This record gives sequence, structure tokens and C-alpha cells, in this order.
Amino acid sequence: MEHQLLHDGAAEEKIQPAISKYNLMSNAKVTEQPSRYRHLEQMSTEEIVQHINEEDQTVALAVQKELPRIAKLADAVATQLHNGGRLFYIGAGTSGRLGVLDASECPPTYGVDAGIVNGLMAGGDAALRFGIEDAEDSYETGWHDLLGYAISSRDIVIGIAASGTTPYVVGALESCRRTGVPTGCIVCNPGSPVAAHADYPVEVIVGPEFVTGSTRMKSGTAQKMVLNMISTAAMIRIGRVRDNQMVHMQISNDKLTDRGTQMLMQRSGLTDYEEAKALLLKYGSVQAAIDHLNN
Repeated sequence: MEHQLLHDGAAEEKIQPAISKYNLMSNAKVTEQPSRYRHLEQMSTEEIVQHINEEDQTVALAVQKELPRIAKLADAVATQLHNGGRLFYIGAGTSGRLGVLDASECPPTYGVDAGIVNGLMAGGDAALRFGIEDAEDSYETGWHDLLGYAISSRDIVIGIAASGTTPYVVGALESCRRTGVPTGCIVCNPGSPVAAHADYPVEVIVGPEFVTGSTRMKSGTAQKMVLNMISTAAMIRIGRVRDNQMVHMQISNDKLTDRGTQMLMQRSGLTDYEEAKALLLKYGSVQAAIDHLNN
């Protein structure tokens, strides 16, 4: 797959003034507003988990409000993938880790080639396990990281940032738009710089966190829910699911071998388990085995 490398010196201009202006707005960051709860240290453990659960129950309703925009973003992803492009998630901290998680699960779940769905995060792979919080402060690094993948207008880049102001993400999306790369985002504040640089913005406003500013909580849960929707819907749209089954999943362990064998028997009419299993292992996926039987 050929991907034209995009370069644009103007794309590397810093956009810090826009973010600074946003930060000066009164109550601009909902994610930084004080928790609705006080004196958490005085609560019993049961009270703590009860209140966290109460807050978590509001997340699905916040996501529901964004379903039309989530669907548009998922359709855009499916279109780019169908036309031979790739999906890139880019983020920092919890948001970046969630993107890497979703990307890493697409090949085994849907059998797509490694590199079709990619997760990039500030600080690189080391930041997956250890907090490298200052890595997100560079406006240029996100775009440089994308250039390392020969990013092109055939691809699509989704910025993930609870705050919507992460420089690593803002700079990457701003440069993408300057060079014709489609963009989307998942943020948890309204009217943010990240959303301003997204062709398909998704803004899930979950409100203040239980622990003030701890966006790994409700914001992270919301982002994970949206990522599930985007990748699942896109994979269904490009034909990686039949009926309600993962017919292209990688057969990589005993559990998946058994699941695939049962699936193949159900879909093909084969009644001998060992015969179906052998066929599955020979061709590597349920769909490939079915295609062989139908030829």
C-alpha cells in the first residue's frame, strides 16, 4: 500500500495563542471543574464506590447525545479504510492509552492487517506503562510522529483528548487539516481547540469527575465507549463481521480455536468437530474456511 508523504512547513506553526485564549475563558474546561462531592477522605469505602457508580451511570447518557456525530465519524473511518487508507488514533496519557488499546485489538478481533489501525501516544511505547506527562506539551511532535508513518490524505486521524487542549494532539490535527488528511476527535469539553481542528468532532460532556480533574474516570470511560463504537461500526461496514460473528478473527489460542470451530460448524453445516477444526486451522479464519467450502 503506497502512502504519499505529506510535508508542509506552515503546518508546524505553533498554535499556543489559541489554546491560551481557551484556557482564559471562564469555566472553559468542564473536566477541571470541582467534583460534586466534598471530603472524599471522610467517606466509607462503600460510599466512595457507590458515588463513583452513580457518576458512571451518567456517562452512557452523555455518549447517547453524541450518537449522530459518532456515526458520521465511524462512516468516515469506514470510507477511508474501504479505499485503502488507515486509521490513526493519537493522544496522550489515558486518552492515548485507550487509543493504543483499541488499535491493538482490531487485528485479532477482525483479522485486519497490523498497521491498518494504529495507536500513537505522546512519549511513545514507554508512556503506555509509565507516566511521561510532559511529552504531551510539544505542538510539533504529534505531526512528526504521523510523518513517520507516511501519513496521507487516504488515511484518517482521530485525536483523543479529554481536555481538548493537549498540544501534542492539537498540533497533529492542525497539521493534518492543512495537508488534507481527514480528522476526527473524541473530547470531553465543549468548543475546544482539538474539536476546532476536527472534520468530525465528537464532544462527550460528562461533567466534573468524582476526583476533581481525574479524567481517567468518567472521561476515560466515555472515550472507551466511543472508541468501541467507531472501530466496531467501521469493521462491520467494511465486511469484517457476518451476521453477529467475528468471522475474520485470528485463531491464536485454544479458546478462539474452539469458538471458531463452533462458528464454522454453525455457518457451514459441518457436523464433525474435528473435521471443522482441522479446516479452520488450515485456512486460518472462519471466513477463509467458508470461502474454501463454497468454491
